Amino acid sequence: MGFALLAAAIALAAPAQASDELRVTYWPEGRERDTVSRWTLRCSPAGGTLPRAAAACTRLDRMRAPFAPLRKDLACTEIYGGPQEAVVAGTYEGRRIWIKLTRRNGCEIARFERLRFLVPNFSSGDP
Repeated sequence: MGFALLAAAIALAAPAQASDELRVTYWPEGRERDTVSRWTLRCSPAGGTLPRAAAACTRLDRMRAPFAPLRKDLACTEIYGGPQEAVVAGTYEGRRIWIKLTRRNGCEIARFERLRFLVPNFSSGDP
């Protein structure tokens, strides 16, 4: 019985591991259109409606600051990549996040491409 009480005390004292819970909303033709897709992703343990949730969690774990905002001093090419938009919101590594992905310039396109595994129906329009 002493061992059981000790184990219970340790379990209660240990900090709970932060669970990643994300909601992904995607507008393939931009927000002005009615077409929208939504998914959820949970990590630790992996689950949700996002296809290949475990692989997505592994990719996120391997990325350095996947949801960091773009630096303000970045020079971005003025190239339009399409109307697609996505919003990723929720909790990641114990912090609340909200990130909008667009394709309005080179920096935004690069970030969208880096996180495209979170948007299963994403198509850049390239053949």
